[in-house]
Amino acid sequence: MPDSGRENFERTVFYVSDGTGVTAETFGHSLLTQFEQVRLREVRLPFVDSVEKARQAVERIDRQALLDRHRPIVFSTLVDASINDVVRLANCRFLDLFATFVEPLESEFGVRSTHTIGRSHAATDTEAYQKRIAAINYSLAHDDGQLHADLANAEVILIGVSRSGKTPTSLYLAMQHGIRAANYPLIPDDFERRRLPAVLYRYKQKLFGLSIAPERLAEIRNERRPGSRYASIENCRYEIGEAEAMMRREGIRWLSSTTKSIEEIAVTILQELQLH
Repeated sequence: MPDSGRENFERTVFYVSDGTGVTAETFGHSLLTQFEQVRLREVRLPFVDSVEKARQAVERIDRQALLDRHRPIVFSTLVDASINDVVRLANCRFLDLFATFVEPLESEFGVRSTHTIGRSHAATDTEAYQKRIAAINYSLAHDDGQLHADLANAEVILIGVSRSGKTPTSLYLAMQHGIRAANYPLIPDDFERRRLPAVLYRYKQKLFGLSIAPERLAEIRNERRPGSRYASIENCRYEIGEAEAMMRREGIRWLSSTTKSIEEIAVTILQELQLH
């Protein structure tokens, strides 16, 4: 019986893969965000790379179907046909991402795909992994303006007041995109001088600013230092007002992180600075 008339009901979603499951989960998330009225319980089943593991996955899925009284949704990126056929027998709504997309491409290209387990991670993993590790180390070393050296090698330098989202954005850019991201705080001394920190002027083309609603900033800061002047709404309004005014004066591109996810902020930065 379809559930289209019910709201806020809970369903279980499985991401089944012969690898880490990140591809299945990423694609599944993109689709499931269209169904905000459904509460979801998400389970990743990685490294299902044998028939025996496939049978174990089926048992897990069938057990969940009995508990939920609804068949689970399964996103599969299983490449091996024999393994995939086993999981397909589970009591579930089975969504085969490879069958959906690879087979039409085979038809279009006129060639067969390799159907190799883990192929999506094989070709450039080592190079990409090393690049991400180097970027992460760089971003950690250049967090919160703690290291001025080597800023010439930064691909982006994020600026903004304390707790505006600079550090998580820097690390996300490093981990997901291999981007060397430094970040630098704007502090009351900068506002009194009405100038950026002197070291940043030579890298002005790399600067990107983050702002945030004063009310949200006060909430975040109160979790860290409750009742302090640093966290007061008056001080937050002052710092945000001065920071935004400075970025406008200096012609620095910026955005408010208040209602945006880290992913949205990162993509905007990549587009604005044309980073690849």
